[in-house]
Amino acid sequence: MRGVAGVGGGVRRTAVTTTASAALLLLLGGCGGPEPVPAHTGTPDTEAAAEPADRPTRIPGVDDRLQPRVPGVGTRLQRRVPADSRQVLAVYGDGRNSADATVVLYAKRGSGWDRVRGWPAHNGRKGWTTDHHEGDRRSPVGVFTLSDAGGVLPDPGARLPYTRSAAIAAPRWWPRSYWHDFDYVIAIDYNRVEGTPPNDQTRPGGYSKGGGIWLHMDHGSGTSACVSVSKEAMRYLLRTLDPDRHPVVVMGDRADLSA
Repeated sequence: MRGVAGVGGGVRRTAVTTTASAALLLLLGGCGGPEPVPAHTGTPDTEAAAEPADRPTRIPGVDDRLQPRVPGVGTRLQRRVPADSRQVLAVYGDGRNSADATVVLYAKRGSGWDRVRGWPAHNGRKGWTTDHHEGDRRSPVGVFTLSDAGGVLPDPGARLPYTRSAAIAAPRWWPRSYWHDFDYVIAIDYNRVEGTPPNDQTRPGGYSKGGGIWLHMDHGSGTSACVSVSKEAMRYLLRTLDPDRHPVVVMGDRADLSA
């Protein structure tokens, strides 16, 4: 399993694959399928002419002013943030066994960290773990690079390398509310090969350690292990996370993050 490593440059990829392979890839990944939920009867998302303004999300006990270190992150994980990283996406899980979280983007400005934007989020439906395994439905605690992106929809102007592929789509036997989860995704570099499309299934640490863990669009509840946020949040992150600024995600429940 790889934790923190360097990230690649901004190139664009186009992939043409089958929906059958999509099902296999997703079943092998961290976003391997939902539990039964009521079917959503709305229409598919469409691109809006103007996106709604982000509503700031404040973290209790976390000061929004410029900070000498990433707020709410203790020494154990803080020291794993690469020295050259200028963008940190912090995922603050509500609790060890909770699927609710808040995502906050921080940017390094001079010698301190500045809060940029924040959004409500979800993580693994069973919460968090420091020893993630395939199928445990918990998100892994740790610091991971963000090097590759993609989705079913056209590239919205991503700075990370972006792969558009029908193979990334959620299977249509999943509940309708999950169909658009992977319209946009950003691969979290947990047990994967950096510089490959998000749905590449190579697992350097072995399949038992899980993988296929992404940032993706939210369906309103917990995931298999991924982190999910709104469509406008994904579009913003895709346009903002910059490989030249070496972005990483610091993720976990609040107790593990602050240790």
